[in-house]
Amino acid sequence: MAVKSPDNGSNLAKKRILLGISGGIAAYKAPALVRLLRKADAEVQVVTTRSAEQFVTHAALQAVSGNPVRSDLWDSNAEAAMGHIELARWADAVLIAPATADVLARLAQGRADDLLTTLCLATRAPLLVAPAMNNVMWSHPATQHNVEILRSRGVVVLGPDDGEQACGEFGPGRMREPEDLVADLQSSRTFSSPTSAQADGLSGGERPLQGKRVVVTAGPTREALDPVRYVSNHSSGKQGFAVAAAARDAGADVVLIAGPVDLPTPIGVTRMDVTSALEMHQCAMGQATDCDLFVGVAAVADYRPASPQTQKIKKTRSQSSGWALELLENPDIIASVAAQPDPPVTVGFAAETQHTLENARSKCKRKRLDAIVVNDVSDTSIGFNSDLNAATLVWANGELALAKQSKADLAAELIHQITVLFVEQLADTHPESVSKQR
Repeated sequence: MAVKSPDNGSNLAKKRILLGISGGIAAYKAPALVRLLRKADAEVQVVTTRSAEQFVTHAALQAVSGNPVRSDLWDSNAEAAMGHIELARWADAVLIAPATADVLARLAQGRADDLLTTLCLATRAPLLVAPAMNNVMWSHPATQHNVEILRSRGVVVLGPDDGEQACGEFGPGRMREPEDLVADLQSSRTFSSPTSAQADGLSGGERPLQGKRVVVTAGPTREALDPVRYVSNHSSGKQGFAVAAAARDAGADVVLIAGPVDLPTPIGVTRMDVTSALEMHQCAMGQATDCDLFVGVAAVADYRPASPQTQKIKKTRSQSSGWALELLENPDIIASVAAQPDPPVTVGFAAETQHTLENARSKCKRKRLDAIVVNDVSDTSIGFNSDLNAATLVWANGELALAKQSKADLAAELIHQITVLFVEQLADTHPESVSKQR
């Protein structure tokens, strides 16, 4: 496979990346990853686990990184000067790629039984992990629980991707390709300069939504034709789940109303499962009456079959030339929330394929929303079913483009920007002086 070079104008220039490599077959990609990081003008120091040495040699890693490779916590030469602490302080970021199920478990437990996990406990640098394992291992509740623990602590999880695996099976669990990991690093907020929101004291260790109640909708809806068939869309729910996790990290009490998706519930988030648009509407209206922020990420079906059948529809000769399906319009959930007498701050999402900003502004005004997040889903590398997204946050007095990045990073930036834009409404300290930006 040809390896693409990243843009050398990236924010990785002169950054010090500590690359941790654990013992999965994807470790064979590590030299290519190191080479790409070096091409992006980053400094790289490699630390391996003992198992990683079964898949990639220190000689290869030293050749591409230009630095000796470390693996032993009991290296007398290095540890005479407390080398593990020196490495931990040296790093601007720690990236573990591949991150096996075992390493994720040990990190979640806070163990320090080898050099790599000790460094992760001893560093103040951001920690990023690129999981790589068999799809069944990745889907196991124990692994998902460990990942959510790490996310709740601010660890950035990059991937995994779907596809063919070394064991011959297919599914989620492939480590993201080296060029994609470098792109993730370049587009993540890990090395971002302080924003205006940080100047307002709304980021860092503070929790700007502490004591607030946030409701998030996520995923698709399914509109039944009969007990077997339904009408739906391609939404995976990943962006909505990421928004719920980001709101939780900001201190909020979060309710996640989820359509039919196969995703683990973010730790600390209350999840309510629904199937149809009518069910989601009923649930959302019940939860929106006493919330401070409502974020409608779900891809709700605009229409439902007028006459769903109680028995499976059989194919007949009269249908051989076609089948006319009568549809009824579903209620508009986000507009219904915004139309309440005393609505919460209401933020919608819009997936567009053309005239993106024009359509978004029209929807924002027509539905009386405080803001809307729009993305162009004609770009198949982002949006539906992808772990990446790019979007524009649009409000009455402006807009903010958010570059292509992981959905978790984009969700964190969105929650951050919302707390800045609508700080007075969310604080609710002087409600008589606050006018909605609609």
